[in-house]
Amino acid sequence: MATESKKMGVVGLTVLVAVNMMGSGIIMLPASLAQTGAISMLSWLVTAVGAMCIAYTFAKCGAFCKRDGGMSAYSEEAHGKSSFFIASYTYYVCLVISCVAIAVSAAGYMAPFFPWIKATPINTFITVVAILIVTMVANFKGPKITGQISGFTVWGIILPVAGLSIIGWFWFDPKIFAEAWNPHNMGTGSAISSGIALTLWAFLGIESAGANSGAVENPERNVPLACLFGTGFAAIVYIASTSVIQGIVPNAQLANSDAPFGLVFSMMFTPLVGQIVTALAVIACIGSLLGWQFTNAQVSKAAADIRLFPAIFGKVTRDDAPIAGMLIMLVLELLLACMTISPNLLKQFNALLNLAVFINMVPYVLSMTGLQVMLRKNKVTESQYKAASIVGTLAVAYSIYGVYACGADAVFGGSIITLIGYIFYGFLAGRDTKLAMENSK
Repeated sequence: MATESKKMGVVGLTVLVAVNMMGSGIIMLPASLAQTGAISMLSWLVTAVGAMCIAYTFAKCGAFCKRDGGMSAYSEEAHGKSSFFIASYTYYVCLVISCVAIAVSAAGYMAPFFPWIKATPINTFITVVAILIVTMVANFKGPKITGQISGFTVWGIILPVAGLSIIGWFWFDPKIFAEAWNPHNMGTGSAISSGIALTLWAFLGIESAGANSGAVENPERNVPLACLFGTGFAAIVYIASTSVIQGIVPNAQLANSDAPFGLVFSMMFTPLVGQIVTALAVIACIGSLLGWQFTNAQVSKAAADIRLFPAIFGKVTRDDAPIAGMLIMLVLELLLACMTISPNLLKQFNALLNLAVFINMVPYVLSMTGLQVMLRKNKVTESQYKAASIVGTLAVAYSIYGVYACGADAVFGGSIITLIGYIFYGFLAGRDTKLAMENSK
């Protein structure tokens, strides 16, 4: 355990939270949001408030629930053992989908260097498959190398995005922005809803914001504050960068781009600079994919260790890598990549994004609704209970709005996937009941 003198303060943790949150999720969003128009900036404002409520709620959950399991453990506090499994299962599925979406993003940013990638949907599929396989195999050497690579490569997208949000305004043209504001004459409510799932995608991973509480000074005060400040900072960068880009690149051109940040830097400076930014984005995607694939392998291993997932997911090599679980995950990723083949990379990315966001809202809602139970168990004051409950309720309400914004296809497909999880849990519950009966004899 870190000594008090070596623990992080609120500033250090704020930076850590912001850096962990800002990654490859943003790199395709300017093009996706441009399909609605610059009015999607309003979606960012709504999501910024919702994301800060979610971050605060998870920080409180982490402070009051000391059990292992993260969101799954929070869920069990209010909803029982089945919710522990469903939260683990849906989070696992969400990360599988997210990994494919990140691979699609990487393929999009690689296309300017290798036009062959976009020549046919099969070429795109082959590229996505190759990216998934290479990054998964790279994880076979265990967490140390994965952590080092991911921690370094993420800056390949953070620096250009943050830089654009500051210097991009020198190239900003109000006329281009005005023309891009609402090109399809959508109603304000519809326009906001159309961008909610997209903007929420950029904040996925926010559930881990309070995971470092053991290394923080005065965690009950500083962790929630750092989560709010870090999320707020990320929101400012997201809003600034995606707004300024719509005042530099004409809407029609931006909406059809597979590498929007590379495009804007090429217009601001030279094609070479744009290519450098594009290459950095590819590297960032690869690093992010490495990290998320290993994270998901660890999620399934943790579930296997407590007998919620099949034992094969828990087997590790001498490098502490759960390779069997990784290979199963890779098969699922390849199947999903095959099922979502599209002649348009952006359409494939958006379909995966909507499905991932919906699936992830299941453990979000389950876990955040456990906060009231944790507050009562920890005997907080009535004023603390009311304040945390209000923020938690707002977080859940926003998450449900996020589900609505994902669209009918994602909700339908995600609901089927979630319900299938209950079939698996039925067998697990039957197994545990049998063991309990045998032990009681």
